[in-house]
Amino acid sequence: MKKIASFTVDHDKLNPGIYISRIDGDVTTYDLRTRKPNAGDYMDNITLHSVEHMAATFLRNSEIADSILYFGPMGCRTGFYLLVRNEEPRKVLTVLKKALADILSYEGEVFGASRKECGNYRELDLESAKKECRRYLAVLNEREPDFRYEE
Repeated sequence: MKKIASFTVDHDKLNPGIYISRIDGDVTTYDLRTRKPNAGDYMDNITLHSVEHMAATFLRNSEIADSILYFGPMGCRTGFYLLVRNEEPRKVLTVLKKALADILSYEGEVFGASRKECGNYRELDLESAKKECRRYLAVLNEREPDFRYEE
């Protein structure tokens, strides 16, 4: 059976950051790695779920809203995938940083936090999302990414 692309990356060499995972025509898949894989430091489900709700909403309301195809969690709980159509990586990074900053300054209920809007609406917490986003934004601001997986 053919191995999928994400399983060909050496996760022991990955650090938190932003990477281009794959390009399929005009769609770029970004690996938004918020935690070091296999280090035992995984997001809990409430944090993962809360960041998903908040970031997906801000990204889908950003200046590149029409280009956002998907934002969602990795099953390993060390980051998120962002699929974007026809946008330059630097633009995506700028929009992502703004979305993270918007989450940090947001006051109110987590977006989609009702029974009608979410299948697990009780497991959402804004402070957990803010903590994770603060941590990740610091990583993104630390050094200019080249978007390539580390060798």
